[in-house]
Amino acid sequence: MSPESRMVDPLATTPKPYCYRYPHPAVTTDVALFSIREDGLWLLLIERAQEPFTGCWALPGGFLDIDEDLDACAARELAEETGVEGLALEQLGTFGKPGRDPRERVISVAYLALAPDAPLSVRAGDDAAAAAWFPVQALPALAFDHAEIVDAAQRRLRATLDDAGLACQRLPATVTLGALQRVYESLLDAEIDKRNVHG
Repeated sequence: MSPESRMVDPLATTPKPYCYRYPHPAVTTDVALFSIREDGLWLLLIERAQEPFTGCWALPGGFLDIDEDLDACAARELAEETGVEGLALEQLGTFGKPGRDPRERVISVAYLALAPDAPLSVRAGDDAAAAAWFPVQALPALAFDHAEIVDAAQRRLRATLDDAGLACQRLPATVTLGALQRVYESLLDAEIDKRNVHG
């Protein structure tokens, strides 16, 4: 039998929804991008222009391309939906409860970033109808399980700020003690005595 006769024509086989025993879930990335301002901690959100959750606010994010790195996907989606580029993003965690996305089985790898205040402007793009900053103490209802992701991001930030060495790496080069106090209050959801905020 010649090699040619042993070859299988892929177009002659019946298409299948997946090649393995189990279907594969889709993968997305979502970005929790915070900014420190004089009146506290703010979070960047996008308004969804498409179903599901049209008109609802959500974290910037989207589906991973089949040949794309996770970090690249997070940076691409953030840039496409908000116009924000060039920030250091770090992986926060993975979120994959069944039913978190009504379209299909979706697992999201969430990212965290802390941006400087004034130089960062945003503009909506791609499938985002709007992009805007919100104070973390007055966030709107969020689509999907993004409230859970934001909560995890705030816990990470709180742990970071409690570690002086990590705080120095993450905080902007210049930040007032007043702003830092209000960031702590945002993260703790409580007023703190400014004498307990150390420079």
